Amino acid sequence: MKKFKIAILFIFLFSGIYNYAQERTTSQNKVKVTGKVLEKVTKQPLEYATVTISLPNEAKVVAGGITNPKGEFEVAVDPGTYDIKIEFISFKATEYKQKTIQENTNLGVVNLSEDAAQLNEVVIRAEKSTVEIKLDKKVYNVGQDMIVKGGTVSDVLENVPSVSVDVEGNVSLRGNENVRIFIDGRPSNALNMAEALRQIPADAIDKVEVITNPSARYDAEGGAGILNIILKKGKNLGFNGSFIASTGIPETYGLSADLNYKTKKLNFFTSTGYNYRTSKGSGLTNSANGTNLNTNNGVINSYTDEYRDTERIRKGISTKTGVEWTVAPNTFWTNSISYRDNSGTNNDLVNYNNFDSDKNFTGKRYRLSAGDDTGKDTEFASNLLKNFNDKGHKLTVDVSYAINKDADNSLITDETIGSSNPAKLDFTKNNQKQNMFQVQTDYVLPFENGSQFEAGYKGNFNNLTNPYVVMPNNVINTDLSNTLEYNERINALYTQYGFKLNKFSYLLGLRWEDTKIDVNLLDTQNYNTKKYNNFFPSAFINYEISDESSVSLSYSKRLSRPRGRFLNPATNYSSNINLFRGNPDLDPSFTDKFDLGYLKKWDKVTFSTSIYFENTKDVFSFVRTETGEFVTTQNPNPDYDSNDPNSPEFLETKNPVILSSPINLAKEQKFGLEFTLNYSPFKIWKINSSFNLADVKTTGDYIYKPAVGDEITQNLDNETFSWFSRVNSRLTLPYKIDWQLSGMYFSPQNTAQGKSLGNYVVNTAFSKDILKDKATIAFNVSDLFNSRKMKSEVNLSSVNSYSEFQWRKRQFNLSFTYRLNMKKTDKNKNMPKNNDGGGDGGGDFPG
Repeated sequence: MKKFKIAILFIFLFSGIYNYAQERTTSQNKVKVTGKVLEKVTKQPLEYATVTISLPNEAKVVAGGITNPKGEFEVAVDPGTYDIKIEFISFKATEYKQKTIQENTNLGVVNLSEDAAQLNEVVIRAEKSTVEIKLDKKVYNVGQDMIVKGGTVSDVLENVPSVSVDVEGNVSLRGNENVRIFIDGRPSNALNMAEALRQIPADAIDKVEVITNPSARYDAEGGAGILNIILKKGKNLGFNGSFIASTGIPETYGLSADLNYKTKKLNFFTSTGYNYRTSKGSGLTNSANGTNLNTNNGVINSYTDEYRDTERIRKGISTKTGVEWTVAPNTFWTNSISYRDNSGTNNDLVNYNNFDSDKNFTGKRYRLSAGDDTGKDTEFASNLLKNFNDKGHKLTVDVSYAINKDADNSLITDETIGSSNPAKLDFTKNNQKQNMFQVQTDYVLPFENGSQFEAGYKGNFNNLTNPYVVMPNNVINTDLSNTLEYNERINALYTQYGFKLNKFSYLLGLRWEDTKIDVNLLDTQNYNTKKYNNFFPSAFINYEISDESSVSLSYSKRLSRPRGRFLNPATNYSSNINLFRGNPDLDPSFTDKFDLGYLKKWDKVTFSTSIYFENTKDVFSFVRTETGEFVTTQNPNPDYDSNDPNSPEFLETKNPVILSSPINLAKEQKFGLEFTLNYSPFKIWKINSSFNLADVKTTGDYIYKPAVGDEITQNLDNETFSWFSRVNSRLTLPYKIDWQLSGMYFSPQNTAQGKSLGNYVVNTAFSKDILKDKATIAFNVSDLFNSRKMKSEVNLSSVNSYSEFQWRKRQFNLSFTYRLNMKKTDKNKNMPKNNDGGGDGGGDFPG
């Protein structure tokens, strides 16, 4: 670390010397033409507007450029007289004829108006790139992705660079599940994040921002980074929108609408959808049971083959409805209500086949878990934006309040085939209620020299109550039942300053967070209070090598607070020999993140790569432990002789109970390399791909005491190398049929107690515009080869096992989209202006 700090200091010193030298050698002949391009009615900045400077009465263009996300441009030319043209697709161009430029000239604000003739008569087929690569983040635009039509947010995230979604729906960024999920720039604290993401229709998503190394303006939580999911909002003046209907196999139906009505003062918008989804899955676990299995004197006593079939049916409605009011030309107030109501059934059938040490069949039993659950989430959000001028000086205030309720009840039937004992009935009841209140204010002050100051406050107040009851044969099991009470109070202040010197851009920030968390188990009167306050510095340096390439270096300190299933002591009881239970005594983990990135653009290729290092203390890790308990079953004796009094009619089989739970380990260090490549070999063909490899070294010991026996110490030191790759191809076939094909591969990797095996998935889709491009029909296949399975090997002293699990089997989906008073390629140029494209307050890098 000391060497790295010296390297950072050296870079700062070098950049200062370099800037001074550049200033001394810059040509004095060039002058700068600057300005800002806005949409005339809404005053929204127009990104990618083109600026062309040419000689009067000649076709020769001498200079040009495009506007940045703030609508600003800067073009260098020799002193002289020029024609200047500023234009944007579907807008009337603005021209300056024979403009004399002898010194640095600011054209001020250029307001462009929509060209009604073009909008009514011409359909622009040029499409926005599916993936936009920027130095501080990657932006994935969902609108053109056929593969996710009729799907959910989970399906969207499976196609996002640097992101992966496992078979259970858990999201990870660069292989790390400690990722923070934002919805429209605000943190989402859904009780069950994996299930919540499955309830939001993919068609409601506009884009996803991937921020691997967030600055101080963002929450410090999320060791892996932040995923910001931005929902579709209002577009053009008047009434417009789209309707999407879908159906699929296994039985799936969906209907959603994105509607907007906009006047000069008010913008009403809604994104509402209903879905009915069936997901079928399967799994197996083959175990060898015995003693000292990982040594030369190991003895196998029995074998157990566990087969699982699952069927999950979900139905529900999800909506976000709101209105933006233009209080004054520079003041905007947006209010919205989000509501999600979903319910469903979960049927999980597990069959156990038991064998003796010679693999002779000894008996069979089954365990059926029939569950039903409901969830209701309601959130009210209000945002006030005050622009003091058109140069980025602004103040924003956000307030939100949310109530989340989840109820999950299951009846578990456990019966041994042929046994004289009656079937065993277990009942589990899991109810959760969460109240969340958030308040945030951000202030941005730009200066004349291009630098920018930001400061803000955020308060996050969260209360969760979760009673969980396990009742075998109608008797409460006090060892497995409990009531979790979770109270969280987080207050944060941040400030950051950005400035630009020649080709170098700097952003330096500091965030302070004060945390108080109460984790109480009420039934056992186990109370735990955690208090800590920390500073979280961040630093970013960008160097523009040319207009087509740049280099960035960044650092940030992050933390990961345990949440959800990590803390919840509720025991997953669908299998009574392979249990999962959260750990309410987990501490937060802290991560120092370093990233060195490079971006290069050519005519048809955009390439981005980064080398990153993450050093995490008290990292979360899942461990499987032998509880010392056994599940005993009676099986008919195949050699039973009724005439022999010493011949038993039934034989007993003992299966060890294994518990999986998260713990804090000492340290984890990750070195990684990632690159993303966008390539358009032809106008009709676009390819984007990403590749990530990482070497992870984990160190730590785990000490535990089983129910029976002496204390056990497990050394969990482990080093693993893994990689992940994704390729996506989009090709326009004859008759304007679009074909999309994507593939992902996850490499094998070692764990402290075994190995995760490799797996791959391939998705494909076709789409065709119909009804004069007012509608689109799309057909997609998810998991084309039915290969998306999580496979693993676990080696413990009393159990060696191989497992595989498939959360969702191959699915077929057909969707129909109809656009009302809007085109396929309409941009969100009139979307609410409350958060700069969905970011968590603040502005962009200077320059």
